[in-house]
Amino acid sequence: MTDQEAMYEAIAEAHAAEAEGEVPVGAIVLLDGQIIGRGNNRVIRDNDPTAHAEIVAMRNAAQHLHNYRLTGCTLVVTLEPCAMCAGAILHARFGRLVYAAADPKAGACGSVLEVMNHPRLNHRVEVVSGIFAEDCSTMLTNFFRARR
Repeated sequence: MTDQEAMYEAIAEAHAAEAEGEVPVGAIVLLDGQIIGRGNNRVIRDNDPTAHAEIVAMRNAAQHLHNYRLTGCTLVVTLEPCAMCAGAILHARFGRLVYAAADPKAGACGSVLEVMNHPRLNHRVEVVSGIFAEDCSTMLTNFFRARR
């Protein structure tokens, strides 16, 4: 599965979140090109401040593998991860992170903070950004515009 094909799947998860009244962010976890985890924002539905799309997808993938380490996996997400999610990505030992839109308010992969691949941390993740960034950014903008 290409990064673009994977991002389509993450975008589908974002649409599912939006349909439930959640901020439209979606994520998938890949291992050897196969989807092993899916997630979308569930913070409101679950009354859980940690239920970001990335965390939900990681939990799903960890259950699939019966392992908290997601070594060799790729996380594909529609929005740049926040500090909490970036920390979880590092702790899970992901090999790659692919995200669409930068988050100028809370992004922890270079936009606001640089948690991912910080020189004092012991794990490195290949980071690819910008795939369908405009589409994902527009989806978020439209969601928040409709809420105002």
